[in-house]
Amino acid sequence: MKRLNKKEALSLLKNSDFLELGERADEARKELHPEKAVTFVVDRNINYTNICINKCKFCAFWRDKENKDAYVLSEEELFKKIEETINLGGTQILIQGGLHPDFDIGYHIDLLKSIKSRFDINVHGFSPPEICYIADKSDLTIPEALKILKGAGLDSIPGGGAEILSDRVREILSPRKIKSSSWLKVMEEAHRLGMRTTATMMFGSIEKSEDIIEHLDAIRTLQERTGGFTAFIPWTFQPGNTELSERSAVSGQRSAKTTKINPATAVEYLRVLALSRIYLDNVKNIQASWVTQGLKIAEVALRFGANDFGSTMIEENVVASAGVSYRVSMEDIIRAIKNAEFSPAQRDTYYNIIKRF
Repeated sequence: MKRLNKKEALSLLKNSDFLELGERADEARKELHPEKAVTFVVDRNINYTNICINKCKFCAFWRDKENKDAYVLSEEELFKKIEETINLGGTQILIQGGLHPDFDIGYHIDLLKSIKSRFDINVHGFSPPEICYIADKSDLTIPEALKILKGAGLDSIPGGGAEILSDRVREILSPRKIKSSSWLKVMEEAHRLGMRTTATMMFGSIEKSEDIIEHLDAIRTLQERTGGFTAFIPWTFQPGNTELSERSAVSGQRSAKTTKINPATAVEYLRVLALSRIYLDNVKNIQASWVTQGLKIAEVALRFGANDFGSTMIEENVVASAGVSYRVSMEDIIRAIKNAEFSPAQRDTYYNIIKRF
């Protein structure tokens, strides 16, 4: 299949027939995954703290340190969650937290070492905003911080904090968060250390179609250099309980002009997912987002280019804090994959097959 350029991709996103786009994405999936397997991982999202200095407008999870709902997990609570995950067949924990004003790299080293000394499990943790914050707070460069964290037990890095890799959009949604270039730098340096990472995109807030294309192109360009992304996960903004829940936001200009928030529909989600599969021809895996779309749309996503069902997500807090709380079991995922006429397979973090069903 001929590689799309940005102009062609934009035209596809805006103008293509919905079902024809889905069929084209399905063909792209078949080229990369002719065996008809759809994978998933058994893991748990553990948020070690909800205290965060960034206070992003699109996020309903963060709390100030003084807030009555603020927390930091104790070791006992953390270990209990990991034990439960392993007992349920889990091979990975996704561990992320807010940017806590008191936590430097020492806290994170102790956290990693305490986990690795007790459990044989992959630690998929600390998104690029966390890595940058840890490095800055500890007077380290990003490569230095990554080397130290890897040595302490960090195995791979999730793609959180990407949102849309457009600084115009980021200045409105999350002005205190790292710029696009910093997110990409963390990922590039991690790849150079041999660490694998995922890439994400949150859309359906205030971005334009052109911003989506720029995001996809940034991921494809970095993947050309490093080959370190295992998967791409597009997901939709959930406005509930956030500063943007009134469906408008400051436009980023000094006038009182506002920009309407129009959360993505299921059709728009599938359209972006399909384009992602076609455009990201060098990222092998595209993940469906049942967490934001529900099981049925995620099932349809398997015919719009997705080949991975993501995680069983024994626990999830960030999207749930916005009022969206889909819950599925491993049996639910297996059934959904079979309903779409694929073969379910449990994988590990690195897409090695552990078990087929």
